[in-house]
Amino acid sequence: MKTSGKRTAFIQPKHFCVMVCLVFGNGGIAMAGEGAERTPSGVAISSFLAVIALTLGITFWAARRTRTAQEFYVAGSSIKGWQNGFAIAGDFMSAATFLGLTGLFFTIGFDSIIYILCPPVAYAVIAFLLADRLRNLGKFTFADVICGRLEQKTMRIYASIAAFVSAIVYLVAQMVGAGGLIQILFGIPYNYAIALVGVLMVLYVAFGGMLATTWVQITKAVILMLGVVYMAFMVLHAFGLDYAALYQQAIANHGNGALLTLPGGLNIGFFNMLSMSAGLMFGIIASPHILMRFFTVPDARNARQSSFVALLIVSFVFILLFYIVAAGCLALVKGDPRFLDASGNLIGGTNMVVVHLGEVLGGEVFLGIISAVAFATILAVVAGLTLASASAISHDLYANVFRRGKEGESKEVLVSRLTAVVIGILTIILGIAFQGQNIAYVVALALSIAASANFPVLILSLFWRRLTTRGAWIGGTMGLVCSLLFVILGPAVWVEVIGFEKPIFPSGYPALYAMLIAFFAIWFISVTDKSERAGIDRSNFDEQEIRCQLGRNRV
Repeated sequence: MKTSGKRTAFIQPKHFCVMVCLVFGNGGIAMAGEGAERTPSGVAISSFLAVIALTLGITFWAARRTRTAQEFYVAGSSIKGWQNGFAIAGDFMSAATFLGLTGLFFTIGFDSIIYILCPPVAYAVIAFLLADRLRNLGKFTFADVICGRLEQKTMRIYASIAAFVSAIVYLVAQMVGAGGLIQILFGIPYNYAIALVGVLMVLYVAFGGMLATTWVQITKAVILMLGVVYMAFMVLHAFGLDYAALYQQAIANHGNGALLTLPGGLNIGFFNMLSMSAGLMFGIIASPHILMRFFTVPDARNARQSSFVALLIVSFVFILLFYIVAAGCLALVKGDPRFLDASGNLIGGTNMVVVHLGEVLGGEVFLGIISAVAFATILAVVAGLTLASASAISHDLYANVFRRGKEGESKEVLVSRLTAVVIGILTIILGIAFQGQNIAYVVALALSIAASANFPVLILSLFWRRLTTRGAWIGGTMGLVCSLLFVILGPAVWVEVIGFEKPIFPSGYPALYAMLIAFFAIWFISVTDKSERAGIDRSNFDEQEIRCQLGRNRV
């Protein structure tokens, strides 16, 4: 890729201010429109907008320091290890963490623990096995890693498509959570709320790039940690710091108290549980927006440090959410008539139960703060996802496949911005289609796709000498197609979205099945590949292994 010597700013401050006005102007119009369900509280909205203004201010600050393509994609690889660890934690702890996990515990109880066990295991694997290799091999994207010894054009086309699809499904979960949250807080129709989030999502990426995304994620991680700690303390304080009394009340309110202490709430069987676990764990390891974060640090040591810091933060937050905050939702919110609609259902669905808990614990002020925490959580994640998706199209497809590395930085970044706009429109449409789905479940589907399409190719390209380009792209494509097909034909889409009575594919968790298909196809095609290209792929393994240990710039 050619780089221009002239460093021109990607945004102008006056343009940024105009866009911010448009965003909040649209929000005001929507609030005044028909279909408003609730008169918004001035105190709650003020608390909410204060935190949002902070994150937009960070974007404005970062935008003035984002001038080159490397700064746009990976913040110039200047982020320190501990900072990147906070950013990774902020990138991962999405709407599924704060809203979906508590919502799942509210309904299925103990079985939701699977959502807090798999992520720490995934980050431990990254820290001990992958972090230094990813940093030493990668430059901007997931494709840079798997193209280390395989044929560039073919693998970049495959990797960009796989990264784009998995990120889009992940984005849908965040949009569903954001739409429900804005709907409750501002009292505006769900469709308007989704549109507002889409505009903000594009703002973060198009203006600030990775530097803004990183610091928004760091800020979000800190705010989320403080919010969860405070909520946990207030929940315990409500029961005189007596955890046994808290849990007894949660059991009494659940309706089937045994599900809070024993497995059985999911009721999906052993193989589906195993498939769900595989999707969560391997999907995190192979998520493009998570992998991209390891290219923002200067060296492999900082990459490993990033993983350890992220592991500690995610484990800490998940434990508090599962054992105290989620139990508090059952003990203090369930059955409260203030949070029930005319039909007797929870306003906003179970995804919004932790927001209602904020109002119970601290009134309108804390409702606004918790809503802001949840919304900042969503914005930080969608920014990372959108940047990963846009870079897959602009860097991997446009710059390296269509333009063959001959395009200038300014046009490549322009394509990335335009792609971000298209992604925003697409996720708005899909967010409306998936309204009402549990966020944690939709995230599980997204991670299943990443686990099936990305993980087999990633792990075999790094550790298996006999892997060939033909085996990688055909096997990876089979994993991607099978995971998508199983999701579409499964209960989540075939029944819940399309409306058929029974699913064609019975399992709601396709990761294990699609992963096995992908691994087998990659193995079989690679070992039977006798082409000239196959010999080159295998002979390149030793050179790649040296780069894994020494780094891209020292070979």
